[in-house]
Amino acid sequence: MQNKRAERLYPNLVSAVVAALQQIFEEGKYADRVIEKTLKSNKKWGSRDRAFIAESVYEIVRWYRLLYAIVGKRPRNSQEWWHLFGVWKTIRGVNLPDWKEFDRIDGRKILKQHADLQAIRAIRESIPEWMDEMGVEQLGDKWDGILTALNRPAKVVLRTNLLKVNANQLADSLQAEGVALEAISEEAFVVQKRKNLFTTDAFKNGWFEVQDFSSQQVAHFLEVQPGMRVIDACAGAGGKTLHLGVLMANKGQIIGMDTEAWKLKELKRRAKRNGIFIIQPKPIDSTKVIKRQKESADRLLLDVPCSGLGVLRRNPDAKWKLQAEFLEKIRGEQANIISNYSKMLKKGGKMVYATCSVLPSENQAQVQRFLEQHGDDFVLEEERSISPEEGYDGFYMARLVRR
Repeated sequence: MQNKRAERLYPNLVSAVVAALQQIFEEGKYADRVIEKTLKSNKKWGSRDRAFIAESVYEIVRWYRLLYAIVGKRPRNSQEWWHLFGVWKTIRGVNLPDWKEFDRIDGRKILKQHADLQAIRAIRESIPEWMDEMGVEQLGDKWDGILTALNRPAKVVLRTNLLKVNANQLADSLQAEGVALEAISEEAFVVQKRKNLFTTDAFKNGWFEVQDFSSQQVAHFLEVQPGMRVIDACAGAGGKTLHLGVLMANKGQIIGMDTEAWKLKELKRRAKRNGIFIIQPKPIDSTKVIKRQKESADRLLLDVPCSGLGVLRRNPDAKWKLQAEFLEKIRGEQANIISNYSKMLKKGGKMVYATCSVLPSENQAQVQRFLEQHGDDFVLEEERSISPEEGYDGFYMARLVRR
């Protein structure tokens, strides 16, 4: 049993947490968007209030299965969500205030149930049963450590825009605005003391991007050089595309492609702030777009759609939205992308296939299947898996060379 600790709770903040949880679980909305909207709803909330709301929502989403297993049922109304909130605070060792919403909470009973449930991994680690079974099937003994790591809160990592400043200049600027940093590479920092980074002068000037350290490894892995013609075929809003522009010293050409045109508009806006002018957004609105780029790229990045199981600590609500049927569908999409998009690579060029998944069926198995079908044209040069146990997001990347 944990020692009880004092933590002052405020009804309006807990109400905001409860309302957010109802939107996520009862209306199926995405946690990050719900939190963003919630925090904008009251300008009087200070940084501590905002942090309390965001962290409470994410943690309850993260531990949802464990919490409702303790309660005995899933919440279905506001009163039951208040009760679940109280259960969460109880197992965190917090003294609950004498509020009517917490009248039915028996602290001793809750802590005993919590202890008893630790023997069941899917409940202890708070994931759906089917996901636990799949993880064991594909990862064996590794699954335990990965699951534990995925339940730790995500770190906020910054990547320095080396086109504009060096890492020391960025650190000095942010520290002057009250942002505490820890350097983890020549271009990356972990934020130690959180604040609204997007209001800082450094962000407005395009001196950094928020990008997980594992994600930063992908652009390096592609081995680009200034002057190359590079295609990022699943660019999205462009975190890796921007990094490629930095590594290419703003020289050459990057084609940022995606099936979602609105994401490329965001990439264009971010590129302007970063001072990167070699990126050309190109929506994939038909198969002709891919065919027109046949054998045109010196380097090709395929950061394909995936289950996102490597980034569950960042998007914990994905655990409750994912379905086994979706995984089967996404694996088919991955196979289609690597087979068809690889035709855009020049002979002698290099291609990276990447996912933010920890599942071999989305990673090594996809590359192996591709090589079985296209082994006369492609050879695997190097592959790398980054486990969430290393402290950052789970990622996989494979670099292939076209013969």
